Amino acid sequence: MLPNPIIPPGSTIGMVGGGQLGRMFAVAAAKLGYRVGVFCGSSDEPAAAVASFTVCGPLEDHSAIEDFARRCDVITLEFENIPAETIAVCSRYAPTYPDASVLATAQDRLIEKTTLRDAGLPVTPFAAVRDAVEAIATAATLGWPMIVKTQRSGYDGKGQHRLNTADDAAEVDWQAGGEWVAEAMITFDREVSVIVARTADGRSSTFPVFENEHRNHVLDLTTLPASIPASVETEARRIAIAATECLDVVGLLCVEMFVRGDEVMINEVAPRPHNSGHITMEACATSQFEQHVRAICGLPLGDTSMIVPTAAMMNLLGDLWVEDSPPNWPALLSIDGVSLHLYGKHAARPGRKMGHITGVGNQKEAIAERLKKARAQLSQKT
Repeated sequence: MLPNPIIPPGSTIGMVGGGQLGRMFAVAAAKLGYRVGVFCGSSDEPAAAVASFTVCGPLEDHSAIEDFARRCDVITLEFENIPAETIAVCSRYAPTYPDASVLATAQDRLIEKTTLRDAGLPVTPFAAVRDAVEAIATAATLGWPMIVKTQRSGYDGKGQHRLNTADDAAEVDWQAGGEWVAEAMITFDREVSVIVARTADGRSSTFPVFENEHRNHVLDLTTLPASIPASVETEARRIAIAATECLDVVGLLCVEMFVRGDEVMINEVAPRPHNSGHITMEACATSQFEQHVRAICGLPLGDTSMIVPTAAMMNLLGDLWVEDSPPNWPALLSIDGVSLHLYGKHAARPGRKMGHITGVGNQKEAIAERLKKARAQLSQKT
């Protein structure tokens, strides 16, 4: 593996994508002395508000992409569903991480799961299906109930259906999703995730294992440390590093997993910062966003250990924005020990991630309850 060229502070990092992940990345990069340019669809996206410069245009506009890439010393990505041609254009002007081969895998659930399984890593049982007939036949192996997901695109529960019986399979609009992947429904004890940072010269480091709770397929609560034995934590970190090496990721990879007893199985991966990793901003010596900067710039990776005994992070979705009444921010901030992070999005919609809150302390359950109380305050009349 070639040595990783160091991109020193003072250089310009390009971020493809203008959402909240790009915004928090840009803030972390600025603290280390980097300029961050953002390529996004419009100048009012969250990352544009904190960027050194912004280039706007569709991802298919190669002229705009070239204008952006020429001004960058290294380029990274906020999300994985980016056309391969766009990444090819970027990489002609600056090192681009992750590269097109990683995206080609991450954009296709079937390729992703097959690649990881063939590398000997534990993944949830799956099969490719195209219609109700194939789904029903697959149930003989995977069992009922099962989940069917579109092979490409989809996140936070979008593009997936739970099939409890053969009758449910007939209700799916199979033509709308193209190819599909059927997955066995796993009875698990906990959902966890591990974020790995990896440099171009192969150095890697993991954060502690995050424990996650979802509501309506969207992450609701993340806590640290995860309530798992040390041996399971070690295995989860090992699997996550192996997945990062298998996919040859440079930057960050989040590996979401199910834990059942002493067994750990990969559910999905994402080659970028992850919602569950927001907890590192208050809980760890180095945040996931600073670690992302360090990894793509070839710098020493930061200390990922916890700097507090326990921590929790809770999402704030657009459902909290009542039409005629803005969120009651003073009521939330009146609760001691709650840190508020807002993403600067102008339009609130049900299910849309508008921000998050975190808390730290000595007792995990008490912190989570504090955050629930704080979030509930937002709906009180000002």
